[in-house]
Amino acid sequence: MLTEHLDIESQALAYHANPQPGKIAVSITKPLDTQKALSLAYSPGVAAPAKEIAADPSKAYKYTAKGNLVGVITNGSAVLGLGNIGPLASKPVMEGKAALFKVFAGIDAIDIEIEADCPKDFIETVIRIAPTFGGINLEDIASPHCFEIEQALIKQLNIPVIHDDQHGTAITVAAGLENALELQGKVLSQAKITCVGAGAAGIAILQLLVLLGASKNNILLVDRQGIIHKDDSPLHAYSHQFAVQTSARTLAEAVAEADVFIGVATADLLTPQMLKTMAPNPIVFALSNPNPEIDPKLAYATRKDLILATGRSDYPNQVNNALVFPFLFRGALDVRATRINNEMKIAAVQALIKLTKTPVPQEVLNAYGERELAFGVKYILPKIIDPRLKPVLSSAISQAAIQSGVAQKNL
Repeated sequence: MLTEHLDIESQALAYHANPQPGKIAVSITKPLDTQKALSLAYSPGVAAPAKEIAADPSKAYKYTAKGNLVGVITNGSAVLGLGNIGPLASKPVMEGKAALFKVFAGIDAIDIEIEADCPKDFIETVIRIAPTFGGINLEDIASPHCFEIEQALIKQLNIPVIHDDQHGTAITVAAGLENALELQGKVLSQAKITCVGAGAAGIAILQLLVLLGASKNNILLVDRQGIIHKDDSPLHAYSHQFAVQTSARTLAEAVAEADVFIGVATADLLTPQMLKTMAPNPIVFALSNPNPEIDPKLAYATRKDLILATGRSDYPNQVNNALVFPFLFRGALDVRATRINNEMKIAAVQALIKLTKTPVPQEVLNAYGERELAFGVKYILPKIIDPRLKPVLSSAISQAAIQSGVAQKNL
């Protein structure tokens, strides 16, 4: 395993270094190969669209790339699997995010790494550069600052802003969980849910599940101190919305008789003994990367009636926010939405649920070396490279934006 890990690292370093450094570049969309073209693109011709935009700011969407441009912005304080590595070290991750925007959704994205530990400084920086963009994708910002930053920017900007670690993750989990519950003969409103990890992803997942019909009375949220309890002081105020009055305190007590375990914390928290105490036909989303809360082989050996999802691509049922964020922004940008609201998130969940139950294209089967993929315990979400994600999800999200009144144009 160590040799394999080192081999992947060396290949990744070579991949990022050659034939030129990084994963993204700037390209132009208009010819610049004649004197006439130069005079139109820059001086004197460029003054014409500049004057139009000065008179009517909405014309920036007609004459510039703003409407298809997303800022991928971080301070590097909570990079997946690496922690607080700072803004510069987070740049390869943000470039990767920008590349996924382009490949999956045709969205141009620019990564911006900000040196700002204070939320106020981060917020002010983003507000000042926001006119450049049609949307803002916040990424890898530590909890609880991520909540404060996102809400402040949503309130003060008139373009879509989301912290993808919260909402992209939440949408993907919600869709996969609804499908898993159906397969296990259970319903969300009655399911007993234990979530380990009271940070950005954990809070957003539970908030969305409640919107979809989960009962707060059936939810136990666990942080590093144990079950979030009404008599205790949680790590931050955002988790207190899921505080409960209970005599239980430990993760083991929280897992007992649970229908669902959601892990967005760290490796090896869920032991085989804990898994054995879960309700019949349990659902385990062990999403810590690269090592999940329970080793998949160990989980399958412990419970034969299990549905398991991880964040990894080398096991069935990968839960990855790349299933969502490119198309969430595609749908928002296509109708020039002023924000991404709950209606749009729910539309994305419902579209993913339905898409999972439709026949899988042959090109996806070929890419994964599968003879067959169909809705079932080893297929509760579409594969990331499924070409139907863009038209299906983007359209559903655009329609939800229109119907909920946050769109500024029709499809």
